[in-house]
Amino acid sequence: MHAITIPEPGGPEALVWSEVPDPVPGEGEVVLDVAASAVNRADLLQRQGHYDPPPGASPYPGLECSGRIAALGPGVSGWAVGDEVCALLAGGGYAEKVAVPVGQLLPVPKGVDLATAAALPEVTATVWSNVFMVAHLRPGETLLVHGGASGIGTMAIQLGKAVGARVAVTAGSPDKLQRCAELGADILIDYREQDFVDELRKATDGAGADVILDIMGAKYLERNVKALAVNGRLAVIGLQGGVKAELNLGALLRKRAAVMATSLRGRPEAEKAAIVAAVREHVWPLIGAGTVRPVVDRTFPMTEAAEAHRTLERSAHVGKVLLTNPAA
Repeated sequence: MHAITIPEPGGPEALVWSEVPDPVPGEGEVVLDVAASAVNRADLLQRQGHYDPPPGASPYPGLECSGRIAALGPGVSGWAVGDEVCALLAGGGYAEKVAVPVGQLLPVPKGVDLATAAALPEVTATVWSNVFMVAHLRPGETLLVHGGASGIGTMAIQLGKAVGARVAVTAGSPDKLQRCAELGADILIDYREQDFVDELRKATDGAGADVILDIMGAKYLERNVKALAVNGRLAVIGLQGGVKAELNLGALLRKRAAVMATSLRGRPEAEKAAIVAAVREHVWPLIGAGTVRPVVDRTFPMTEAAEAHRTLERSAHVGKVLLTNPAA
C-alpha cells in the first residue's frame, strides 16, 4: 500500500507519499480500506518531531479515518467485510489501509457520506469525553469554547446547544464568529480585539462559564480561572499557548473550581473503546437526526497532505480539513 511517511521531521514538505507494507489485523482488530482521513493539529506536531505515536501504534500520521472493512482479525464479531465505518486511531490514517482495534470503530452515521464521516471520530470523542464525561456540562449551564471555528470548536458548539447549554466562543475574525453563530453560539468574542474574561462576565451578569474547553494551555490558564463560575470546570485539551504557567490555587479554591487536563491518543484501548461507545450512544443519534453535523472546510487528495497541513497552520479553515484516498 501507500502511506504518508515522515522520513525526517520538518515542515509540510517532510510528508512523503511512499510505498509501505500492508497492515495485518491482530487479535481484536480489523483492517480498513481507507476512504478519507482528517488533519488534526497533533499531526502537525508529529510531522515536526514533537509528538511521537504511542508504543505499538502506526508510525504514519492520521488520528481518524473512514473506510470499508477489508479484513477481520481473530476474535472480531459484530462486523463484516464491506461494512462502511469510521474509526478513532492512534495513528495511520494517512494511508490506503490501516489496522484498527474493533472497539474504536463506529458505523457511518445516517445522512453522512463515507468520506465526510472521517471528520467525526476525533472531534466527537474529544468533545464528548471532556465536556460531558469529565466536566459534566448540564442543561442551562454556560460553556466557553476557545477556538470555536476549529474542528473541535464547531462540534463543541453543536453538542453544547443540543443538551441545552448556553455557548460562548472565542475566534479570531468576524467571519469565523459568524460561522460559530450559524452553528448556534450565543456569545461571540473576538480574541484579537476583546478580552474574553470581560466579555464573558458582561454576557453572564458576572457569573462566568460553568465549563471551559481550552486548547491554549499555559497562555490562557490565569484568565480561564478568572472566567470560571463558582463550581466551574476547566478542561485543557491543547497546549498551543505553552505548557507552563502559574496557577493561583486561592482563586481556584474560592470558586470551588477544578482544572482538568486530558489527551486522547495515548489512552489505553479499553478507555478509548468506552469513549467510542458513549459517542455512539449519545452523539450518533443527534447526527442521524440532523441536530449535529460534521463541518468540513475543504478536502485535499491524500497525496497533497503537505498543502492540507499548510492550511491548518494558517488557520485558514472553519471546521475540518479532509484528505481523500486516491485509490478509494
